[in-house]
Amino acid sequence: MEQPGPDGGARTAHYRAAGVVLLVAHLVFVGWYALRPLDVPWVSAPNTTPFATVRADLALGFPGAVRPLAAGLGLLAPLGVLLPLVGGRVAVSAFASLCRTTLAAGVLAMLLEIAQTGVPGQTVDIDSVLLAIAGTATAHLLVVPAVRRRTRNRRGTPSAVPPPLRPEEEIPEYSQGCPGGLSQGSTPRIPRVGTAP
Repeated sequence: MEQPGPDGGARTAHYRAAGVVLLVAHLVFVGWYALRPLDVPWVSAPNTTPFATVRADLALGFPGAVRPLAAGLGLLAPLGVLLPLVGGRVAVSAFASLCRTTLAAGVLAMLLEIAQTGVPGQTVDIDSVLLAIAGTATAHLLVVPAVRRRTRNRRGTPSAVPPPLRPEEEIPEYSQGCPGGLSQGSTPRIPRVGTAP
C-alpha cells in the first residue's frame, strides 16, 4: 500500500471511503437484480455454450439486441472502476490491475450464476459471465489508466516500475546515516572483465 503525502493523505482516505460505500451499494443492487424471483410464463433452458445467447440476441436485430447485451455488459461494469478505487493504489502495473479486477468480476459473476439455480424464473447462462467480464474490463480500460496517470502527474508519484540504471550512470553519494554526516566517498565499482577465450 502506498504511503500518501501529507497533503493527499486525507483526500485519498475520502476517495477510498467513497469507493467502499459505492461498491457496497452496487453489490446490493446487483444481488437484488440478479437474484430476484421472476414471474414468467416459461423459462429458457440453461445455456452452457459460450456466445449462444449473444448470437441469439444479435439475430433479433438492432433494437431487440441492444437491451439484453447492454444489461449483460453493464451489470458488473462499475466494478472495473470501483475495485481499483477501493484499492487506492496509484503506482501499479496496469496489466496486473486489469487482471485482478476482471478476475474478481468473473468470480462474482460465476457465484451469481450458481446462486440463480435456486431462484424461480432465473436460469444459468455462461454468456452472462462472459459479458460481465467484458463489461468490467472495458470500464477499467476506459477509466482507470487515465485517472491513475493524471493522479501520478499531479502528485509527482513515480510510475510502478522505475527505469533501469544505465552502466555509465554514477551512483549518488549519500551522506545520511554516516558518522558526522560526512560522506565516505563513492561506492567502489569493479571494472568489467572480459570472458576467457
